[in-house]
Amino acid sequence: MGEMYVGETGRAAGPGRRAVLGGVAAAGVTAALAGCSVPSRGRERAAGAAEPLGAPPRTPLLLQILAHPDDDLYFMNPDTQHTLDSGVPLVSVYVTGGEANGDNRVVSDTSAPVYDKAAYSSARHQGLRQAYATLLGLDKYAPWQKSVAELRGGHRAEVNRLQHRGRSVELVFLNTAMHTPLGGRMGLPSLWEDHRLQLPVVIAEGSPLTRAKAYTYDDMVDVLAGILDDYAPTLVQTLDPDPDIQHSSPANRSHDSEQPGYSDHADHTAAASFAWAAMIRHAERGNAFLATAYRAYYNRHWPKNLPPKVLAEKAAHLVPYGGDKDWQCGNPGGCGDYNVGGKRPLTNWKGWVRSTHYRHPGSRLTLSGDGSYAYGVLGMRAVRWSRNGDDSWGDPEDLGGSPLAPVLGGAALPDGRQILFGLRFSSLQGRAGANTREIVYLEQALPGGKFGVWRGLGNPERGDDRGRRIGPPLALAAPDGRVHLFVRNADRGISSRVREADGTWSPWRDLGGESVQEGLSGVVDGRGRVHVFAAGADTVHHWTQAAPGKPLAPAPSRLPLAVDSVAPVPLGDGVQLLYRTSTDPGKALQDPGSPASPHLTSVRLDGSPTTSVTLDGYGPVGAASGFVLGADEQGILQLAHEQRVLKRAKGVVPVGLPTLYVRGGRALAVGLGVDARPWSWRP
Repeated sequence: MGEMYVGETGRAAGPGRRAVLGGVAAAGVTAALAGCSVPSRGRERAAGAAEPLGAPPRTPLLLQILAHPDDDLYFMNPDTQHTLDSGVPLVSVYVTGGEANGDNRVVSDTSAPVYDKAAYSSARHQGLRQAYATLLGLDKYAPWQKSVAELRGGHRAEVNRLQHRGRSVELVFLNTAMHTPLGGRMGLPSLWEDHRLQLPVVIAEGSPLTRAKAYTYDDMVDVLAGILDDYAPTLVQTLDPDPDIQHSSPANRSHDSEQPGYSDHADHTAAASFAWAAMIRHAERGNAFLATAYRAYYNRHWPKNLPPKVLAEKAAHLVPYGGDKDWQCGNPGGCGDYNVGGKRPLTNWKGWVRSTHYRHPGSRLTLSGDGSYAYGVLGMRAVRWSRNGDDSWGDPEDLGGSPLAPVLGGAALPDGRQILFGLRFSSLQGRAGANTREIVYLEQALPGGKFGVWRGLGNPERGDDRGRRIGPPLALAAPDGRVHLFVRNADRGISSRVREADGTWSPWRDLGGESVQEGLSGVVDGRGRVHVFAAGADTVHHWTQAAPGKPLAPAPSRLPLAVDSVAPVPLGDGVQLLYRTSTDPGKALQDPGSPASPHLTSVRLDGSPTTSVTLDGYGPVGAASGFVLGADEQGILQLAHEQRVLKRAKGVVPVGLPTLYVRGGRALAVGLGVDARPWSWRP
């Protein structure tokens, strides 16, 4: 069963456009435009047919797909740590061997290098075992169970398992070579671009794995999809498939470890692309799961967003990973990645450890105006949940649109109908095919009723490469009946389309402005003017209307620096902004950079302070009608109101920032958890 989809040209595109992703791996992964539900897990779908969306597995499980050992520790913590601490099992899949040139030395070590790729890969595996043993509360040298797993297509991988007091970690090492045998090309990026390439596997020293097949492009997608099917995770964490365009000189690129033209390592991008291609196939089989993509070397280019306590704990988990050459761990290849241990994560001028950023930031749920429905992305498609009288939520209703990025935009039309917006992976392929993204929307036929068909709004950028850089949509409904749609564009400004009151759409318009981070926020003030805000490198950038109904344009800003997205709240005819800034804004871009402040900043549009709000923690906050919602420094959800702070003492770990809903002076926090189900908290 498939829905109809109307693209930018107005032509209907039904299930015939869907790529066949089951069975034998396709040469590329083209986004399915299906809209029904999905399967009970493990069930194969018929060729060309999408399964209906099933319920999430009863037992939550976090599965991470990484390029290198340590990507999770650098870029996904503290999220991974909080999920593991809550008792949710963790499976981490490392696609490359991490062997580089085989030289495992501290930079300051002037001794003659020893180039041993098998040993270096083994040492990094041991470093991960040491790090996760300590995260489980065990001695860093705790023994792990080691085995060999049989994967799809005759491939094999080393698997390490460790359990302690009901918590468990599995490390899966695919161990593809970081360089191809011919010409010294990057291994995984070349595999993504060349469907004919065969990429060998590095056998780590001391591994129970003694033989392994080389990977082709199709093999890698098939193996990762098989791992997803076998483990049936409720939450999948990956790296960034579409990093920012970031130009630098060849000398700086080498020094920064970044690929030409983009703010990330080429292996990170390729691993994330393979992961999302596999997730698309997994979603087509009807599996209900959440997904989060994390920025990586992006962290170097922006003010750091973790406060001192959070940063210290995150960096501490890299110490056992880095290890030391004098440690007696019993591993023949070495006792860690020696250039990473000790104080080096904090003294490294690149500052990667000092931030945790999402590729698609924002609240995971959009609520209807009366709070009776919640809309989000599950199994890469839009779904609707109905709220019960006890604040529990019913089963998800599949609204289609697959495959969508994790965060929806939404707005209520004047007649009460809901309109939803998504960022769609229209096609996700290597160089042999298209790699496109588009903004799509879904409009409700009647208030509270059924929806129509998904329609395309295109992309403000020209070409696949620039088009991949756009962010998730922000939508704001103005009192004059217009709906304003915004996305961050490839130049790190914002672009907009406007839906007129009669339902027609304006063309895309570049609103200009200076370089801003992902994570747009907006509000309509008491005069009916639309405001949009984004955190920049030196201030909060602001776009607004001179008067209601006028075009938006950049507005001069004297606002203090923000390290995350801001929470705007109408304040009379103006706006109040709540966010966290840097402990030393003047040094925020100096590497390694000053940490974020745990305190909230509360200012008016002219930068003057408003009544302070006490809600120490980290990350963005939500605000409405005198209530402020955010996380404390342990990641626990908290709500501030009239100088009181209440904490959510129990409940599943949230994924992303929850939504704050206030009616009649009462606050309700609603979010999605690592179990891929909605939850409510009414303090």
